[in-house]
Amino acid sequence: MGLTILFALIEAFTLGLTTIWFALAALAMVFLSMLPLPFSFQVLIFLGISAALLFFTRPIAVKKFKIGKHKTNVDSLIGKHALVTRQICEFEKGEVKINGQFWSARSDDTSEIKAGVKCEIVRIEGVHAIVRPLADNN
Repeated sequence: MGLTILFALIEAFTLGLTTIWFALAALAMVFLSMLPLPFSFQVLIFLGISAALLFFTRPIAVKKFKIGKHKTNVDSLIGKHALVTRQICEFEKGEVKINGQFWSARSDDTSEIKAGVKCEIVRIEGVHAIVRPLADNN
């Protein structure tokens, strides 16, 4: 029972979805310890239950609770239009203006994009906007 409380407290402070599985296994062992099993078997059963819970249910819980994924405002830039303010070349970064902010930029397909061309933000890689020229540029 002590391990259940200890692992639950660690989980409460870290919120990493790791020690909760050990707490659940320790809780199951409270009841299984009443069986006439040697201590070494009880430890092996505890480790087996912990491992099964950790490997089979943690990925589902992480996806459900979206642990470790922090959305930023940068995600909202994808798909928006930008204006190339400094020419983008294959081997040189350019610059685009998005919502009044200037971003270093590279071309999605390593093509050259001249200044003054409107483009679309394909993705953000670090501090670089990856862009593609719009089809309706004249």
